[in-house]
Amino acid sequence: MSENSFYCGCGECDPNDKFKEAVCINAPRIYDSCSDKDCLEDLPVLLTKAGQCMIDKAANIRLSDVEVCNVSIGLQSVPFHKGFYAVDMTFYFDVCLDVFMSPNSIPMNVKGLAVFSKRAVLFGSDGSVKIFTSDNSPEIADSGNMPAFNSPKAVVQVAEPIPLSARLVDRKCPPPMPPFRIPESIMKRYGEEFAPNDAEKQALVSVGIFTIVQLERNVQMLIPAYDFCIPHKECVSSSEDPCELFSSIDFPTSEFFPSNTPASN
Repeated sequence: MSENSFYCGCGECDPNDKFKEAVCINAPRIYDSCSDKDCLEDLPVLLTKAGQCMIDKAANIRLSDVEVCNVSIGLQSVPFHKGFYAVDMTFYFDVCLDVFMSPNSIPMNVKGLAVFSKRAVLFGSDGSVKIFTSDNSPEIADSGNMPAFNSPKAVVQVAEPIPLSARLVDRKCPPPMPPFRIPESIMKRYGEEFAPNDAEKQALVSVGIFTIVQLERNVQMLIPAYDFCIPHKECVSSSEDPCELFSSIDFPTSEFFPSNTPASN
């Protein structure tokens, strides 16, 4: 590939063009990152009073779906390791259970919350400057520009979790209260307070998750500039005839006739 060839995503580009100048931009740079594959076994499910009442009478349960509804992220420097930071993550899983009142009954859906916490230590470099910007609104101009400290930002990416299993266990004694605070925004998803932890049965779920954690910091970088990015494609109007648009779609034959060969990995 020629050293002058490049991709321009917003217009026509001449591969023979050379960059015209070096420009300085302010952009987030990833200093460190890690990926993880976690099998979370037997996470307790927090349920509302109505949901817990069904669990207490259930003969069996099945994990039908699970979703990450929020991740709380905390960042703190590691003592005696300059430039390293501990990223504390708390994952909140919205759990959907199929509850069977008897072996051959039709299941009823019950939603609950499962919580998991973990920590990762990453290098985020160091910086001790204060950053002032002109983004403050006029209403708070009297208080002056509040500085932002030049600390790294933790970013957590989570793939769709994989529901593995669910099971019921009899409680021999009330478990301790969870060592975390449930955000108010998550509590509103369930409409009422969670049941106290003195019920007869406990629902446990196992979930598989894939995560990428990274520390990034805003830095000034010098990059080559070719030209201003001017779009050459015309905007497509959405006023087309709907039947004409539908007629341009191919018939989905594969949806009606499943493949008889295994999919290749």
